[in-house]
Amino acid sequence: MSEFGRAVVGPDLRLSRVVRLAFLRRLLRLLWRHVIACSSCSVAAASFTAADGDHTLRYNRLREDEEEDMPVAAVTDAARPLSPPLRSTASDEGSDDLVSLKVCLLGDGRIGKTSFMVKYVGEEEENRGLHMNGLNLMDKVFLVRGVKIAFSIWDVGGDGRFSNHIPLACKDAAAILIMFDLTNRSTLSSTTNWYRRARIWNKTGIPILVGTKFDDFVQLPLDMQWTIVTEARVYARVMKATLFFSSTTHNINVNKIFKFITAKLFNLPWSIERNLTVGEPIIDF
Repeated sequence: MSEFGRAVVGPDLRLSRVVRLAFLRRLLRLLWRHVIACSSCSVAAASFTAADGDHTLRYNRLREDEEEDMPVAAVTDAARPLSPPLRSTASDEGSDDLVSLKVCLLGDGRIGKTSFMVKYVGEEEENRGLHMNGLNLMDKVFLVRGVKIAFSIWDVGGDGRFSNHIPLACKDAAAILIMFDLTNRSTLSSTTNWYRRARIWNKTGIPILVGTKFDDFVQLPLDMQWTIVTEARVYARVMKATLFFSSTTHNINVNKIFKFITAKLFNLPWSIERNLTVGEPIIDF
């Protein structure tokens, strides 16, 4: 190859190697955190319990002395750093009380999945996350009475070109968020396909149906809002999923969704009430 050819191709090849190495390092970190989580002494290993004939992923309760004064609401909505990120020190990755939980976000393109994830993890973590073509990975670490919980969030691009990421994103996920745009009913119709594809690779993760852009949704005529609420509840029942309406602009139900996941996995008290009032952010479970 001529010098000109090497000059043109060389940077692309180096970039490709960097991307592959970055992704490999990320996978190795995830595997290490799963090993630590499974061998934790303070939190028992994950177990499967049957519910209505289906197997649902569950984790044992936290220690009783920690649980008494620690409702799920203690994981606050405030956007503040609760602990160093997973990648900061080796001591974090080797902590005996670390519980690593994978969460997968699926849905059509341009519905606000990435904005939803960034709102939850914070802009600082966004800069440290791994961004690939059609796949974003970010971490959120917080404490519940001394137990460190790490959410590893996988956001799959909604374009059909990125469907090859679905198996890797869904495998071993503790929760699967199927998301749609509340102002675009076609994205709600698509959720059944996303749910079906997710269940091919993960039959145990907690399903959650999330409607985004609630701040725009409330500007719609009331009869249209009522129709969308009714349809969304039907879709959620078919999926046996909890339904949340959310807004990243006004931080509505973003943190509550992850509190709900934590409460379900660890049998923590869940104090948020069901809300089926049209014009308000729906919570149906």
